[in-house]
Amino acid sequence: MSDELEQLQQSALADIAACAELRALETLRVELLGKKGRVTELLKQLGGMAPEQRKAFGERVNRVKEALSAALDARSQTLAQAELNARLSSERIDVSLPGRGESVGGLHPISRTIRRISQLFGEIGFEVVEGPEIEDDFHNFGALNIPELHPARAMQDTFYVFGGERLLRTHTSPVQIRTMQSRQPPIRIICPGRVYRVDSDRTHSPMFHQIEGLYVADKVSLADLKYDIQTFLSRFFEREIEALFRPSYFPFVEPGADVHIRWHLPDGSSRWLEVMGCGVVHPKVLENVGIDPERYSGYAFGMGVERMAMLRYGVDDLRLFFNNDLRFLEQFR
Repeated sequence: MSDELEQLQQSALADIAACAELRALETLRVELLGKKGRVTELLKQLGGMAPEQRKAFGERVNRVKEALSAALDARSQTLAQAELNARLSSERIDVSLPGRGESVGGLHPISRTIRRISQLFGEIGFEVVEGPEIEDDFHNFGALNIPELHPARAMQDTFYVFGGERLLRTHTSPVQIRTMQSRQPPIRIICPGRVYRVDSDRTHSPMFHQIEGLYVADKVSLADLKYDIQTFLSRFFEREIEALFRPSYFPFVEPGADVHIRWHLPDGSSRWLEVMGCGVVHPKVLENVGIDPERYSGYAFGMGVERMAMLRYGVDDLRLFFNNDLRFLEQFR
């Protein structure tokens, strides 16, 4: 019986060493040490042996089992490492090689439009100022001469947060308020940023971008506003733009106006398009931020960035700016 065990051990070790795949090695493990394996069958013979033979034979079988288990584990680790090395070799990437399909990226059309507007106003002395997107009622409404229950609030469906204590700003005018609270005239700023209103269709989005401007100094008049806006529009669209200032109502300016431009269509016709609102800063707004309205005056304006981008680039659906379709975005590289 001892010779049989020695022969089994030597034969099994040779078979283990000859295994070239993990799957074959696992099959051999089952054949040797499984419930019906060759070593397990030998252990079942212990029941029919005399007590003195049982002990010696059992110890010998266990030594063979331990030797085979150790050999199987060692061979398994060797084969697993070999498979890993082969996989790493086949999947190796030479990072020194030049890339394939490389292309030049570009700014998003909204980012391009914000930069262009900021640059044009920066050339005439406007500073870019930003502020928080989560605001309080005072900065978003109260300081802008929009009291509670005022009908102007109904014009802007507002996203309230934190149980109604805060809100997502409906315009970037709060940045103007914060700036006027922290400094004295002359103030000449533009305020780009995201704003939020409950509205969504092909020409409206619940999140969009605005750029608002403010100029407060000695003897700023409506004439200054008209000249600056007219100049900006012509430079933005890179051609002479005919602008029309139509009277309109905004609680934070008096007088107020909507700016319309004559837009020429491909068929040769034209129509008036509204592009922004503006007006002379209301004296109460200046009082609310601690600026003397008897000494200073100013003008303010605000425009939707998406609307300006749609006109400049000939886009007819606002949602294209947010769908992240590369076929659309690659046109602006």
